[in-house]
Amino acid sequence: MLQDFKKLMSARFMFTFAVQMQAVILGWRMYELMQDPLSLGLIGLTEAVPAIGLALYAGYLTDRSRPLKVYRGVLFVSLLSGLVVLVSQIFHKNLSIHVQAAALYVASFLTGAARAFSQPAVFAFVPRLVDRASLPKATAWMSTAMQTARIAGPAAGGLLYGFIGMTNTSWLVVLFLVSGMAALYTIKTNPEPLPASGRHRSRKEELLSGAKFVFTHPILFPALTLDMISVLFGGVTALLPIFAKEILMIGPKGLGTLRAAPAVGATIMSFMLTKFDVSRKAGPWLFTAVTGFGACILVFGISTNFYLSLIALGLSGMFDSISMVVRSAAVQLASPDDMRGKISAVNSIFIGSSNEIGEFESGLVARLMGTVPSVIFGGVMCLLTVGVVAVVSPTLRKMDLTKIKS
Repeated sequence: MLQDFKKLMSARFMFTFAVQMQAVILGWRMYELMQDPLSLGLIGLTEAVPAIGLALYAGYLTDRSRPLKVYRGVLFVSLLSGLVVLVSQIFHKNLSIHVQAAALYVASFLTGAARAFSQPAVFAFVPRLVDRASLPKATAWMSTAMQTARIAGPAAGGLLYGFIGMTNTSWLVVLFLVSGMAALYTIKTNPEPLPASGRHRSRKEELLSGAKFVFTHPILFPALTLDMISVLFGGVTALLPIFAKEILMIGPKGLGTLRAAPAVGATIMSFMLTKFDVSRKAGPWLFTAVTGFGACILVFGISTNFYLSLIALGLSGMFDSISMVVRSAAVQLASPDDMRGKISAVNSIFIGSSNEIGEFESGLVARLMGTVPSVIFGGVMCLLTVGVVAVVSPTLRKMDLTKIKS
């Protein structure tokens, strides 16, 4: 099963790499076409609608089917997204600006639909490949693979856009998604769906059971809320094309570097977390990490120096990695086996709310307040959230992963 876990990591790496590449070239191209920060925010909203809207059904379906089959579907839909972008760029000379923009939004919608099923499938599959004691380390290794892709993907997307153009870069996105699908089809472990709990429940009860579990859990709900609100306001991803083009003056190649910086920091920290155990003091580590993330966003917002901005984003990725590993391990350890997909789906709703809706919030507030003030506002809100959650949830402050029971 170890070999199959490695193949799953490879597939997720290629999926994440391709999606991150596409996000960079799509954002830059959209701003070229529309010259409006709100258009960048709408990309996030377009992705968030299916990612959040389908999440509960994704968890329900994952728990009732084979997670490997679901994850293969994730890569297939992502491939469709890549093909939409590719075709729109091959024929861009024959298409109006608004038709090209519409195609980019369609691609974002498909990516969001795929992401709705991605996390539940992986969360349900990994515990079938490794034993319970190895879950925190397996989570850290999976996080490392993802963060490495988040380094290489944006950097490659920005550099390749600058050197070989949008169309050729879109071809490479499609190639990586095909490679990820091929890796999934080499996995031999394909476990049967777990039997449902003995009590008969309606489909509505099944769909909402994951949300009910999370909302009544003394650790998961405040942990996910802390992450959601802090990233919702503190995220700056959607605005990076504006910083690259108008504030730091570094072009698409520099945009790729900015997009990669948080993942560089996150990857370094993920490797450290495979060697350094934060389980027993997970609560203090979590609050320290989110505080550090908010401080880094403030520095990035006021910086006009490319290198300072790069360092701030890199450190934000390191802090965010601690938060992500602690949160993911807590979700894995607290989830009953027959509810992993549904609980992970609720987790993905929180993540989707913070990331994609956060991008919409960034674009909207940037239009209303200006780009730099909107980032400063987000950093302040992140720090305020840490203080509020720390006061209302002493259980989370004292969280010890070794004492969490499913």
